[in-house]
Amino acid sequence: MNKTLLYFIIVLLAACNTAQKKSPTVYFGGEIVNPTSEHVVLFKGDIALDTAYLDENNRFSFQLDSVDEGLHHFNHFPELQYVFLEAGDSLQLRLNTVDFDESLAFSGTNEQINNFLLEMFLTNELQEELIYKYYSLEPEAFLLKIDSLKNLKLESLNSLSNEAELSNGAMEIARAGIMYTSYISKEAYPFYHKKKKGEKSIHNLPPGFYDYRANINYDDKDLSYYRPYYNFMKYHLGNLSYMDCKNDCGTKIKMAKNQLHFNQHKLMLIDSLIKQNELRDNLFRNVAMDYLLKYDKEENIEIFIKEFHQLSGNNRHIHEINGLYDGIRKLQPKKELPEFLVYDSEGNKVSIKDIGKDRKVVFYFWSAPEKKHFTNMIKRINVLKEKYPEYTFIGINLRTEHSRWNNMIEVSQLDKSEQFWTENFEEVAHTLIVYDRNRSIIANDGIIVDGFANVYTSF
Repeated sequence: MNKTLLYFIIVLLAACNTAQKKSPTVYFGGEIVNPTSEHVVLFKGDIALDTAYLDENNRFSFQLDSVDEGLHHFNHFPELQYVFLEAGDSLQLRLNTVDFDESLAFSGTNEQINNFLLEMFLTNELQEELIYKYYSLEPEAFLLKIDSLKNLKLESLNSLSNEAELSNGAMEIARAGIMYTSYISKEAYPFYHKKKKGEKSIHNLPPGFYDYRANINYDDKDLSYYRPYYNFMKYHLGNLSYMDCKNDCGTKIKMAKNQLHFNQHKLMLIDSLIKQNELRDNLFRNVAMDYLLKYDKEENIEIFIKEFHQLSGNNRHIHEINGLYDGIRKLQPKKELPEFLVYDSEGNKVSIKDIGKDRKVVFYFWSAPEKKHFTNMIKRINVLKEKYPEYTFIGINLRTEHSRWNNMIEVSQLDKSEQFWTENFEEVAHTLIVYDRNRSIIANDGIIVDGFANVYTSF
């Protein structure tokens, strides 16, 4: 009877564990040291699934009835990172925002795959400088180096799969990250090699250099928001666009000097190659943002926008693109500064048009999370103040809690009459087109002189 009872208990416990893993509910939580925001947002693709607020111990938790199994990402402003979730998971993390990615560690179910994905992310960052050196090698030698790095990562993944029970979905995500990271280097090679060697034309590549392209899936929904896959698509489309134009256009076009023509090629390639809606929309958006923020001639921008609407008029990002286009048009020389409201140090709303009235001004931008950039920016502005005393230099703060902004002004001994705070980063970005952190706006008596100046290169 004792043996029978023991066997029954073992079977019952095993059944309970299986049921727990098969349960659709998911727990995801953890602790954030030195938080930079009051909450954590969990995303699947570009959809926010839920928001969890930090408690008094800086801990957060999500309890989800079910998940669309696969890659997610969590955002603790201004940082984000991936998390792989499956039904039945109970996963925790711990991180310190001082070294967000380097301090992040997962524990619980699926901890192995999540820590592996993080390890690959950090490894790729560390290898960027090494790979850049490889671009000076001849093609055959370059391929050997890149394939060697790829194979080491695949061996690490295989070792992990022998030690841990990874699902097919987890293995596919991890392997895709390794493969597409390797493909990025190969797509970039012809252009970086030409630059590093000072060659006048693209280097001849051996047969089979692009053989990996036969393995590309242009419509992998599970990878649409995965950086290695998405970044590969950007490099790949840029490469194809250049080569197609070089071979077929019949003109000796210099791409850097004809961004409109080059980006028209990109739009057509996306339209012909990419069918998966989310990836298609995101790539169209990327081309539009990249082109518009280069501030081409107004007539060229109008041509581009017309073609963009023809090919991607129902794009999920269409309002953002239209807003950017409208904002760029409004910041052209000889136009009035927009009626954009900011807060002064006493909490009063002030229009930048009024700030710029009856004087020469330079508006520059900074944010607290980017400490090094803030320090460098203030140093640069102090140099410009001495060199151009006829200008008033106005700092506009982005993405910073109001109390922290006030404290930084006090500690840095900045002139409060020249510092202003903004509440909504998206509104600032779309109205004043603040995507380049060294951007500045030069105006005279409320009239724009240069709406897309740079504090380092325009003075």
